[in-house]
Amino acid sequence: INLKIILQNSVKTRANVTKTTNSNMIFSRQSLMLLLLLVLVVTNLSSGFHNYNTISSRQNEKHTLNNFSPALSDQKERKTRYFAISTLRYQSSLPTDHANPSSKFGQPLSAGIEEFNQKSISMMKSMLFDSIFTGENDRQFARFYALETIARMPYFSYLSVLHFYETCGLWRKAKYLKIHFAESWNELHHLLIMEELGGSQKFMDRFIAQHIAVGYYWFVVGLYIVNPVHAYNFNEHVEQHAFDTYDIFLKEQGEELKKLPAPQAAIDYYIDGDLYMFDEFQTSRGCSEPRRPKIENLYDVFVAIRDDEAEHVKTMIELQTDTELRTNHDQTCTVD
Repeated sequence: INLKIILQNSVKTRANVTKTTNSNMIFSRQSLMLLLLLVLVVTNLSSGFHNYNTISSRQNEKHTLNNFSPALSDQKERKTRYFAISTLRYQSSLPTDHANPSSKFGQPLSAGIEEFNQKSISMMKSMLFDSIFTGENDRQFARFYALETIARMPYFSYLSVLHFYETCGLWRKAKYLKIHFAESWNELHHLLIMEELGGSQKFMDRFIAQHIAVGYYWFVVGLYIVNPVHAYNFNEHVEQHAFDTYDIFLKEQGEELKKLPAPQAAIDYYIDGDLYMFDEFQTSRGCSEPRRPKIENLYDVFVAIRDDEAEHVKTMIELQTDTELRTNHDQTCTVD
């Protein structure tokens, strides 16, 4: 009998525990549902308040826009102007301080590093150009083709890194994107001239120049990220080497070059082409009279190319300082 009573009490106790557990679970589920409902309500209220503010802000901007320019009665024109204002507001949120990339991300170079850069360029010149591109005069054009193929890579590297900085919201000054693109545009036309002169006829010349150019691109990308001053200094010596190469060629072959016609690529670029981009890379000239080379024969073409390389050297030197570069088409240049 006692055992029976004990078993009955045990069953009742288990039933009570199970009932209590179920009640607690139901209460927990209800609490959880109420909590989720509360979160949804708060979220919707916040979202609605945010949307109300956004709509009100946009209505105010449109109202301001209509008051600012009543002549823009057409809905399409108002919409275009509205998005232009929104874009300007977004652009102003990106950092635009510092005069140039070197003053923002760079560090000054020691005299030892500058000397190392100069010796590195001289060593590559003797190992590559003086050993591979030797022979008669036709090898000179192959040499220049390789030089121009490689020399345009740093400007692509600068543009890639500057676009990366802008995308990440680190820094933006569109002026330097334009200047470096204008430099690459100039080097492209040097390359087109050399191709028209037959510098790219041999497969091995193209193979060597293009593969070195790919490696050089990534080298400059890394160098520019680490220290833009170093990258600009390195390219200064590359462009100085190009200037010296063309200057020596003009002194040695000047009379023969004067007897030869100018390539069509040179005429299209220096005479008949859009000279806006030609002016943009010549930052050392500032607001002075724009440079206009004469192109009457092949000698004039190489004089113009040599002088272009000198302008690249000057720009690279300026970019190693905290100077903000100016070109003929900047708004800071005025006409009397």
